[in-house]
Amino acid sequence: MLVVYSILVFILGTSAVPDTITPSRSIKDGETLVSAGGTFELAFFSPGNSTRRYLGIRYKVVLNQTVAWVANRETSLTDHSGVLNVTQKGILVLLDSMNRRIWSSNTSRTAKNPVVQLLESGNLVVKDGNDDDPRNFLWQSFDHPTDTLLPGMKLGRNFVTGLDKYLSSWKSSEDPAPGKFSLWIDPQGFPQLVLRNGSALRYRAGSWNGIRFTGTPKLSPNPEFLYRFELNKDEVYYKVDEQGSLKSRLFLNQSGFIQRLVRSNQSKFWTLFYDAPEDQCEIYSFCGAHAACKTDRSSSVCVCLDGFEPKSPEWRMSNWSKGCVRKTELNCKKGDEFRNYTGLKLPDTSNSTFNTSMSLHECGQKCLKDCSCTAYANSNISQEGSGCLLWFGNLTDMILYDQGGQNFYIRMAAIETDDGNTTVKKRVGIIVGSVILIAIFLVGLIFYIHKRTHKKQERNLPGADQSSSSNYIPSGSEITILKGR
Repeated sequence: MLVVYSILVFILGTSAVPDTITPSRSIKDGETLVSAGGTFELAFFSPGNSTRRYLGIRYKVVLNQTVAWVANRETSLTDHSGVLNVTQKGILVLLDSMNRRIWSSNTSRTAKNPVVQLLESGNLVVKDGNDDDPRNFLWQSFDHPTDTLLPGMKLGRNFVTGLDKYLSSWKSSEDPAPGKFSLWIDPQGFPQLVLRNGSALRYRAGSWNGIRFTGTPKLSPNPEFLYRFELNKDEVYYKVDEQGSLKSRLFLNQSGFIQRLVRSNQSKFWTLFYDAPEDQCEIYSFCGAHAACKTDRSSSVCVCLDGFEPKSPEWRMSNWSKGCVRKTELNCKKGDEFRNYTGLKLPDTSNSTFNTSMSLHECGQKCLKDCSCTAYANSNISQEGSGCLLWFGNLTDMILYDQGGQNFYIRMAAIETDDGNTTVKKRVGIIVGSVILIAIFLVGLIFYIHKRTHKKQERNLPGADQSSSSNYIPSGSEITILKGR
């Protein structure tokens, strides 16, 4: 009976807390909105030991009530007087005790009957009446992430509106203001997932290859999660949808690490599923240009790619930052070839171009015809592979994997290509030429010895006048010998 009573209290308690507000109702500090399934709540809170107040969305069913989104992260409330309203135009407004605007949303459209609702996904939306079509939302928190990417939330850029959706770390555990780390989909060249420290690149997960990001070989298809990457003329984005029993979130912490955390429906604790950067090899351009990083459990080592050599003598002292240079410069007019490297994290694609409809053969031909093209690869490795990626300039931030990675073709001077037909032909030519020269030498030597021998025989014939060869008449047999010459 006690168990049944507890369940009823929980159900009634949950249902008694609304998930919507309208212009006629506000939320004061101490009051909340709770999503229909009871997973999330919109509430005022103070992080850590701070006394400052913030309005945010947090997990209601998890210990420590993990915060997933903060409205006024840059401007805190100094007391418990905060009030959240929605105007008749559908704009959310957070006010303090002096009725000053601490934070507000924005919208380019107005609503006849604005309603604010906290969805079970954790998305706080402003909509017109009962219109639940996401395309018609006036505003939504999913368009303005803080440090957490929830399932169903997009990370990327809308090319039509110019809106960037990215994560930014908190300054500290007690200050949710934007910190120095941010996670973006960089649309320059072929889009890729990058982590920045200020404006500098810290980590690059890489471009999407149809299965995963090229720098995340451990993230294989998982029945619990559906990883999605979309690139079209209107937008580019990455998102994860839940399709199993596990709950998850992607989190960017204050130290600059990306973490995917998971839990079961029954658990109130988060478990670390994946984090990055994992080691030195994953620090951006750790080995410099034209080099790959190899790692084991104890150390990281940089190696020049075949056909390249260290740029600086400091390479031997484990100072790898200057990378490697070509042993033999390219000569496009005389003919270059491509060397196939396997198991690599593809290099930085910010200086690349792409065509998703080309075959690998067409891709190689296009690169060969452009003397400024330095490498090519399939943009999609799912099924039999498709699409074309072309690089121009230096090739940086590569990792050599024991498992995972993909094929990558680097432009090389023909003399440096070990596995090309031209090299085979050159080697055959050298061997054949050497044999011919030796044969000519031997034939010449035999002829010379033969000639010397016959001259000696001529001088030793009976009756021959050794002092006056002009009066000598050869015998018949010797005439035959002369003719034979």
